[in-house]
Amino acid sequence: MRIGISVLTHAGQNIWENGLGQNVVFLAQSFQKLPFVQSVVLLNGGDQSTMPPQVNMDALGLRMMSAHEATDHIDLAIEMAGALDVKWLDYLRAQGKKVVWYCAGQPYVGLIEPSVFDRPGFFSRADRCDEIWILPKDFSAFAPMLRALHRCPVHEVPYIWSPQFLDARARELEKEGFAFGYKARAAGAGLRVAIFEPNVSVVKCTNIPMLICDEAFRADPAQVNFMHVLNTLHLKDHPTLLYLANSLDLVKQQKAIFQGRHDFAGYMVQHADAVVAHQWQNDQNYNYLDALHGNYPLIHNSPWLRDAGYSDYYYPDFNTAEGGRKLLLAASQHDSRLEQHRQQARRVIASVDPFAHGNLQSLARRLQALFSNTASVGAAT
Repeated sequence: MRIGISVLTHAGQNIWENGLGQNVVFLAQSFQKLPFVQSVVLLNGGDQSTMPPQVNMDALGLRMMSAHEATDHIDLAIEMAGALDVKWLDYLRAQGKKVVWYCAGQPYVGLIEPSVFDRPGFFSRADRCDEIWILPKDFSAFAPMLRALHRCPVHEVPYIWSPQFLDARARELEKEGFAFGYKARAAGAGLRVAIFEPNVSVVKCTNIPMLICDEAFRADPAQVNFMHVLNTLHLKDHPTLLYLANSLDLVKQQKAIFQGRHDFAGYMVQHADAVVAHQWQNDQNYNYLDALHGNYPLIHNSPWLRDAGYSDYYYPDFNTAEGGRKLLLAASQHDSRLEQHRQQARRVIASVDPFAHGNLQSLARRLQALFSNTASVGAAT
């Protein structure tokens, strides 16, 4: 079996722009481990000839081709990080090849927000693929909607992540004199909290984390040293954000700063030692795994993380009061419970390993079922 996965390249690209670029690499690596997969190529839908500099294509054993160049070199096209030409997909399917849309983003907001908020969006022809693959975070809620819209089967595939890019970034930081990972604080020192929500969709916004930080600060000012709110420069003049920010005690006492975009490791090693996060119907997030890999306390409302064993700092839904209590718990107990936290984090990270036997088996079964009625998979064309 020969597989192509779409990517979208552009000038100045960085692997830390979003999680999707990393997800493509992890999926390709998983496929490469399957004995019946002959080759994996990246289908370039952008304007650059290479992936971001953090992606060593030679070391990964990957090559990039345009979609049309790949026509005779693949049996399966996976539309993932870049849209593929519908007429080309029709041609592939007419040849008996398969097309899958791998939906990594939250599908409801991807469908609704562009029209409701008059913002750029993309929608391709609904019936272009043979199957849709979605992550566990979306399956129960959105699979029926996707089946109705795209008129094809919808299947759950494993959520996978590896610290390989984060570890490489940590090695870069070491050369600059910074050590990635949580460090015990001096007695009586409060937490420096970072909020990394991207603030480009309702599913991941900074408002609830800001309120959580302020709840904790009002209850015990000594436990919250500072609040760093990232990805907010595009909102800095918005009256709603200004009103919210200026209502907070942290802001009134000059214990908050609003920043642009920064990579996780580069910011944490210099400015913060805890993360407060919030999501709505999007509870699997690479930023959470970055925090766990660094043993930073992560105050979160992700049911997936809670069920995976990382529950100490969980707060439900939009419950800012409980989030504030969990932030104070982290401030008071994280240092003494660091080894227990490390063990919990390792279990979560092991469960999403692209090379974990269960994850590979799930992908193998999905591929084999997709081609169960195709006799000539992998044959030369």
